[in-house]
Amino acid sequence: MTMTQARESILIVDDIPSNLTLLSEALEPEGYQISVCNSGESALKIAGKVQPQLILLDVIMPGMDGWETCRQLKQLPMLEDVPVIFITARSEPQSVVESFHAGGVDYIEKPFRKEEVLARVATHLKLHRLTQMLRQKNAELEQHMEELQRSHRQLAAETSARQRSEQALAMADEKLSVLSRREAERWGIPGFVSNSSTMAAILADIRRLHQSAVTSVLINGESGTGKELIARAIHYGSLRGAGAFIPVNCVAIPAELAESAFFGHVKGAFTGATSDRKGFFELASGGTLFLDEIGDMPAGLQAKLLRVLEDGVVRPVGSNREIKTDVRVLSATHVDLAAKIGKGEFREDLYYRLARFQVRVPPLRERRDDIPLLAQHFLQLFATEMGQKAPAIAADALAALREYPFPGNIRELKNLLERALIFSGGDVIRRTHLDFPRHPLPAAVEHAAATLALPLTDSMPLNLKQAEAILIQRAVRQSQGNMSEAARLLGVNRATLYRFINASVEDGMGLKNQR
Repeated sequence: MTMTQARESILIVDDIPSNLTLLSEALEPEGYQISVCNSGESALKIAGKVQPQLILLDVIMPGMDGWETCRQLKQLPMLEDVPVIFITARSEPQSVVESFHAGGVDYIEKPFRKEEVLARVATHLKLHRLTQMLRQKNAELEQHMEELQRSHRQLAAETSARQRSEQALAMADEKLSVLSRREAERWGIPGFVSNSSTMAAILADIRRLHQSAVTSVLINGESGTGKELIARAIHYGSLRGAGAFIPVNCVAIPAELAESAFFGHVKGAFTGATSDRKGFFELASGGTLFLDEIGDMPAGLQAKLLRVLEDGVVRPVGSNREIKTDVRVLSATHVDLAAKIGKGEFREDLYYRLARFQVRVPPLRERRDDIPLLAQHFLQLFATEMGQKAPAIAADALAALREYPFPGNIRELKNLLERALIFSGGDVIRRTHLDFPRHPLPAAVEHAAATLALPLTDSMPLNLKQAEAILIQRAVRQSQGNMSEAARLLGVNRATLYRFINASVEDGMGLKNQR
C-alpha cells in the first residue's frame, strides 16, 4: 500500500485478547487501520462507526456467535457488501457451509499463520475494491444511458456508449483474472516441489486437465501423498479457477446428514431444518467439488450421487424443485475401488462415471529423488514460521531420509522434519535429530516370530519360502528394524528384500499351518 492511498480499515472481532494482539501486530505494519472488539454485540456498535472495508470474525464467542453476528452485520446497508473472513478452529464441512450461509467469503483455520492471513486479507480487499469500481462504473453507465434517452441522441452515440461500457467491464475482468492467476500460482503447478520423472508425468496430466472439459477425475494414492494439493492444482489452473473449490471428506459426514449436506434442504424438511440450505453441489456450481475418501461413501448416497453426475441437477431434501448445477467433480481415494466393487461395497457404474480420467499419485518411496528437495523446502517453511534461518541437512541425515520407507508419505516427512528442527535448536540437522517411528514389521515377517527360537537344524522347515522367511525375520530383528542393515546381513540389496517381503505377505509364507 503506497503512502498516497487511504488506509483501509479492518475490524477484528475475537473474545481472546491474545488473538486480537497477534492479528493487529500482523496487519498494522502493512498499513491497515485496525479496530478491535471482543464480542458480536460490540461489533454491531463499532462497525457502523468505523465502516471497515473488511471484517475478521471469530466463530465461537460468548453470547452472540460469529455466524449470527455476520448475519446482523450484513443487515446494515453500509456493511452488506463488506467481505467477512471467519477465523475458527472448526473445519468440519458443516461449519464451512454455515460460514458461507451466514454471509462469509472465506475462512481461516486456527492456529492461523501470519502469511496466510495477510494473503487472504489482501486478496479479498482487492476483490472488494474491484467490485465497488464495477458498481460505480455500472451506475455511471446507467445514468449516462438515461441522459442519452432524454436527449434523444442518435443510435450511433448509443452504440458508442455500449462499446465504452464493454471496454470498461473487460478491463475489470482482466483485473479479476490477475487475482485468479495469483491464486493459481499459490495452489497450482508452481506450488509443487519435485524433480522426479514420476511427478513430471503427474504435472503433465494436470496441464492436460487445465485445458480439458472433462468433468470427473479420480485421484488414486496412499494417504499423505498430496491428493488434495493435486485437486487444487487442477481447479485453480483451469477455466473454473475463479469459481469455488469445495473440499468434502466423505468419511466425516454422518450418513443421516449426507443427503442434506450434498444436495441441500428446504425449511421444514426435517426436525431442525429452520431455513433453506444450499448443498455442496449448489455451492460448488461453476467451480469444483472435491470428494475425498470417496471409497467410504455410504451405498445409499452412491446411487443419488450417480444420478446427479448424469443429470447435472440436484433436488434439495423436502423440495420438488430441481436445481441445475455445473460442477467438476474431483474424487480421491487411498483404497482399491476395484476390490470394493468385487465385494459389492462400491457401485461399478459410479466408478466409471467418476473415473473419466485417472491420476495416480506415487508414494514417496517411489520418488526418492525428491526427498532432498522436499526436506529443504519444509525446513525453510518451518524455520520461517519459527523466525529462524533454515538449517542445512547433514549427509548422514539425508542418507537416513533416503533409506526410510515413509509409510506416511509426505505428511510423515513434514512431521519428521518439524520435530528435527525443534530437536536441533536451529543447528545443522543430523541423523540423531531424526526421530523415526518404529513401524510394525510386515504381517508375514512378524508371523515367523513363533519359529525364531528354532536352531538351524533338522527342525528348520524344508519349505524354501518358510526357511527364507525365518532368516529374513531374524535379520530384521538383529538389525532392530533397519532394513538396509538387514539386507546387508542377508547379502542382498534393499529392493530385493522388500520384493520378497511383499511377495511373502501375498502368499502368507505358508506359515499358518506350521503352528
